[in-house]
Amino acid sequence: MSNSFNARSELKVGERTYEIYRLDALKDKGDIARLPYAMKVLLENLLRNEDGTAVTAADIEALAAWDPKGGVATEIGFMPSRVLLQDFTGVPGVVDLAVMRDAMKDMGGDPSLINPLQPVDLVIDHSVQIDEFGSAEALARNTEIEYERNTERYSFLRWAQQAFDNFRVVPPSTGIIHQVNLEFLAHVVAEDEKDGVRRAFPDTLVGTDSHTTMINGLGVLGWGVGGIEAEAAMLGQSYSMLIPDVIGFRLTGELPEGATATDLVLVVVQRLREKGVVGKFVEFFGPGLSHLPLADRATLANMAPEYGATCGIFPVDAETLKYLELTGRPAEKIALVEAYAREQGMFRDENSPEAVYTDTLELDLSEVVPCISGPKRPQDRILLTDAKETFERELDKMLNELSGGDSGGTAVAPAAVKVKDGTKTYEMTNGAVVIAAITSCTNTSNPTVMLGAGLVAKKAVERGLTVKPWVKTSLAPGSKVVTEYLAKSGLDTYLNQLGFHTVGYGCTTCIGNSGPLPPAVSKAIAEGDLVACSVLSGNRNFEGRVHAEVRMNFLASPPLVVAYALAGHMGIDVARDAIGEDKDGNPVYLKDIWPTQKEFQDAVLQNVKAELFQKTYADVFRGDLQWMGIPTPEGDLYAWEEMSTYVQKPPYFDGMKPEPEPVEDIKGARCLAYLGDSTTTDHISPAGSIPKDGPAGRYLVMNDVTVKDFNSFGSRRGNHEVMMRGTFANVRLRNKVAPGTEGGWSTHFPSGEQMHMFDVAE
Repeated sequence: MSNSFNARSELKVGERTYEIYRLDALKDKGDIARLPYAMKVLLENLLRNEDGTAVTAADIEALAAWDPKGGVATEIGFMPSRVLLQDFTGVPGVVDLAVMRDAMKDMGGDPSLINPLQPVDLVIDHSVQIDEFGSAEALARNTEIEYERNTERYSFLRWAQQAFDNFRVVPPSTGIIHQVNLEFLAHVVAEDEKDGVRRAFPDTLVGTDSHTTMINGLGVLGWGVGGIEAEAAMLGQSYSMLIPDVIGFRLTGELPEGATATDLVLVVVQRLREKGVVGKFVEFFGPGLSHLPLADRATLANMAPEYGATCGIFPVDAETLKYLELTGRPAEKIALVEAYAREQGMFRDENSPEAVYTDTLELDLSEVVPCISGPKRPQDRILLTDAKETFERELDKMLNELSGGDSGGTAVAPAAVKVKDGTKTYEMTNGAVVIAAITSCTNTSNPTVMLGAGLVAKKAVERGLTVKPWVKTSLAPGSKVVTEYLAKSGLDTYLNQLGFHTVGYGCTTCIGNSGPLPPAVSKAIAEGDLVACSVLSGNRNFEGRVHAEVRMNFLASPPLVVAYALAGHMGIDVARDAIGEDKDGNPVYLKDIWPTQKEFQDAVLQNVKAELFQKTYADVFRGDLQWMGIPTPEGDLYAWEEMSTYVQKPPYFDGMKPEPEPVEDIKGARCLAYLGDSTTTDHISPAGSIPKDGPAGRYLVMNDVTVKDFNSFGSRRGNHEVMMRGTFANVRLRNKVAPGTEGGWSTHFPSGEQMHMFDVAE
């Protein structure tokens, strides 16, 4: 590597000496001290990886002299130090590596030479579904079903784990990828040894999940990318990007009584969406950071995709070190993080010069109030006090749309549907909350809101409240640490009494793996054509994502998820109206069961300890007996199974020659899809259930897969035949090329016939 600026130096920490690349070697090129934290990380990355080709001295000078108000667009090559995958988006990447080995062999090369050049971790967290809920057996049963459905995929990943260098797998039932990254995988300051020299440098990464940004809360720069970019990073290629604008978000004050980190992040999402930060970095700064625990920072960073930014990063400071200690990181690692960050001017304290930014926003944390978001987008924030009125307005709008807009402006809700469910009889109407899920990396990484949900449950149970019978309840912790501290506090008992039993360790409802509704509830929705609702502590509530039968989805904090499960209906004003009755028939209000800020804080201080993290992650890559018992192929080449409907050998390299062939122009192309705003990855490549009457469903049936074994689009991403048929297959997609349709439809030209998108493409 080049060293044009004589930046290579040494840092001694304890008994160890590290090679580092000093940022102050560039002090005559720009105001390095006042660069945003994220830009300092990028600058070090360029210094360390200067090679005269992917990274030049001119690139480094351009970044050192960064003009926050914009200037000449300069392209740079960012080299992340590691890659993070989850099983839905990661399996196709590993399939590509496997087929590259086949191609290498076919061309007479050594297939074992195909390996990731950067460390890669794959966390299996997207596959568990909520088939069972509301019982102590739910976790065991859902895990059992998960293995039944996914053994082919897991066998493939176990093969990859032993076949590839630099590749590790975190087995199922461990936790959500971003929480495992936050609690265990992340270094903050990484180290390696090259040519006998030990180096220290900022931990950076790219991931195949959009919420990779959660790690920004720990001061680690990284974001989500597509599979091709992730594979390029695995193979040692730099990530090409323009030097970004950086929007500073100044925080002051502290959260008031009654407000949670979830309420805060919904405010931030709304503010930044209104500002417009797509393609930009967001960096949080200001005195408010001193009152923001690391878990709250991670909550804010997690939802960078929802506010549209590339990342939402926090600097390293005393809170970072405190969190590393809390999560059981070794003392020498914490010492390295502090020494390195201080040496490079990356450590925030009261004496740090304030960075300059492209533009800034400001928020006084004390102004945050309880809120939810929905019914279709994370940025559509609703004050809790306005939730009932907003729901009724949105319901009117939706019923008008469903009736063709001919009801004169005010939709008429149908009569209640009577439901007979075993020994229970009840009525359901539009607005019934049929799913209440404490789930997703955003909130399950946050002990305050998780223990807060337990406190609400405790107070509710003590008052004699119960969850409404039509509500499917679930608790999907982001890691086993959550289970440990809920058990230590004794609050798990009360969550269980309300039906919030642990159903699995994974994304579940937030990724669309909410599982089937109880048959009686499903039947009632269909009979009454009801607009059913979900309330989840997730980060995404797009149409068709949570459940195909649920038309309105609302994001809320874990404690509010419990409250809405008790209320059972979005038409109840939970901020003011009674959400139930106590044992004596007296009304119980949300304020009666809501914990004080001191109760939140005491629960965390008393129950979240370093030993819980050390115990949980002591042997994390080993897995349980089920994982170890999966039959695993051996050898450098994967033994593809022709009949597999999960993992198929893709044809990309068939007949490939050592020399590239000329690329020809595409002529006579026709428009397949003409889409409106808010088109998301959920519309382009859905992860949820596979419709039996669509092209993917027909393919599976042709291959002798029964409907009950379809699993999900996400689980079958290792089979290109399924994914081609699943492109744009979201049940709520509206394609302007196929007016009057909903779902993955298009129009064939020139015949004008409407048919499934895949069939038109064929």
